[in-house]
Amino acid sequence: MSTNLLTLEAVQTHIGAYHILHGVDLAVPRGQLTMLLGRNGAGKTTTLRTIMGLWHASQGRVRFGDKDITALQTPQIAGLGIAYVPENMGIFSDLTVKENMLLAARGAKNAGQIDDTRLKWIFKLFPAVEKFWNHPAGKLSGGQKQMLAVSRAIVEPRELLLIDEPSKGLAPVMINNMIDAFAELKASGVTILLVEQNINFAQRLGDTVAVMDNGRVVHSGSMAAFSADAQLQQSLLGLAL
Repeated sequence: MSTNLLTLEAVQTHIGAYHILHGVDLAVPRGQLTMLLGRNGAGKTTTLRTIMGLWHASQGRVRFGDKDITALQTPQIAGLGIAYVPENMGIFSDLTVKENMLLAARGAKNAGQIDDTRLKWIFKLFPAVEKFWNHPAGKLSGGQKQMLAVSRAIVEPRELLLIDEPSKGLAPVMINNMIDAFAELKASGVTILLVEQNINFAQRLGDTVAVMDNGRVVHSGSMAAFSADAQLQQSLLGLAL
């Protein structure tokens, strides 16, 4: 079995007339949390969307384990055990928290059919999901919506989570709660690829890091080594951690 759960090989992505990804090489080790860093516009979100099949690579390969998923449609990719939490969270505001969760639990026809053990685990990770179970999702705070978005992604067992800027706009206490939850998710064996701008978040959670610039991965390695190299941080991100 490969040590990498997800591999991108020379991936290029065009969106209309725009050439966004220029040959992305990326390896996401199995059972680890990989941080995807880079300046705004570097191609991080496009990379996640390409993996998920929302946009298709014009060249290169995306592999999940030993399976080539480059040309698969998004529902097929999701069926392999990959979940995506977009930056805008994708919450259905007019539906309750329970109804949002039920939509993601494809094997359940009603809330009573959602795996009870798994649901209790999610409630432990994100108590707000249980507290506001019957409330309209649109009434939740930004942090609570983010917790719901991640909860939806894991309501069924997943091998890989793709998460785009989960700490954006959150209060520090919410960020700490999110860090604790992701640490527990990782400990459960889930592999995570996470785009993040919050450097403290990245340092505390990341096992490995990949830095993008101009549609390419320009650095990859351990998060600990990257955190210890202020000169490298400055050259790649324009700031020091």
